[in-house]
Amino acid sequence: MTLPPWLQAVLPDWLLAQLGTWAVPAWVQLMLDSFWPLLHAGLMFTVPLTLMSFALGLALAFVVALIRLFGPAPLVAVVRFYVWLIRGTPLLVQLFVIFYGLPSVGIVLDPLPAALIGFTLNVGAYNSEVIRGAIESITKGQWEAAYSLSMTRGQALRRTILPQAARVAVPPLSNSFIALVKDTSLAAVLTVPEIFQAAQRIAAVTYEPLILYTEAALIYLVFSSVLSAAQVRLERRFGQHAVFNEKNR
Repeated sequence: MTLPPWLQAVLPDWLLAQLGTWAVPAWVQLMLDSFWPLLHAGLMFTVPLTLMSFALGLALAFVVALIRLFGPAPLVAVVRFYVWLIRGTPLLVQLFVIFYGLPSVGIVLDPLPAALIGFTLNVGAYNSEVIRGAIESITKGQWEAAYSLSMTRGQALRRTILPQAARVAVPPLSNSFIALVKDTSLAAVLTVPEIFQAAQRIAAVTYEPLILYTEAALIYLVFSSVLSAAQVRLERRFGQHAVFNEKNR
């Protein structure tokens, strides 16, 4: 059994000696050899791309949601068109337009910035509806109670409405974040060397696409599982005063 260098560096000598006498199937050896390149691609590209896209997209979504609710009519029309356009077209097509289409009008972007822009615009459009719906779910009485305390609309929104809306928005926003982790695999079409792109490159050399793509899927599954566990803890924290939540059932 030939262990990859990254695994030899972390295992004790006595265990390495034992493993060296074992014979393993070729597909297991391939998965061991390719694990670190795939994980490295995930840590260096998939995770940063996900975090930056979601953070920028969430900020954009918040602005869009506030404009939809409180903005002047011309701006409302603009952001409604933006949401309609992004939600009505596939993410893959949006990425192609940004990376392969814009150079025809003189706008040339590197793969990573192009993917970042595409994911940010997509996240912003979808999550703006989540935030808008969460704010609208707060009853009129909460606004009136804030106004009765001499708060302005901005103060009422910041001190009373948004804290309550956050609890409503956490589950769908968390789902959006987990979905974005998997959607970053589409960045492979822009030659961004994330997990799926790394698996494609190794598969092109080893001619073992099933093994490599399965391993990539398992790594995505691990990332998503960790985030799902974090989502449950976050929901419990925000919903600790709710009558019904997952912990109480």
